[in-house]
Amino acid sequence: MYKIRVRSGFSGAHNLRGYKGKCEELHGHNWCVEVEAFSEGLDDAGMVVDFKDLKRLLKEVTSEIDHKYLNEVEYFKENNPTSENMARYIYESISKKDESLKLSSVTVWETDTSSATYSR
Repeated sequence: MYKIRVRSGFSGAHNLRGYKGKCEELHGHNWCVEVEAFSEGLDDAGMVVDFKDLKRLLKEVTSEIDHKYLNEVEYFKENNPTSENMARYIYESISKKDESLKLSSVTVWETDTSSATYSR
């Protein structure tokens, strides 16, 4: 099994609905996002997928939420904009853009010490 990872980031603001504490208030993060893809074998060039292609897909998805108030993004009107839901949103959005791509996981870091991962 081969796995590759790429990282990118975005900035955004949110507040957590139904949370009792500071995160209930409007605040922002500079999120780091790590996407991992896998394959049993390699393509003719010896790759799982070209890093630049995976980076492009990640950038397309994060540019839709970069510098946004995430609670107003359609997906997060129904789903609380937690790091867990952010990871699922990015995973599903990338998967829709390239159905042939096999994703292992998406990890969203909201701080240097706190992350959430979504995988199937």
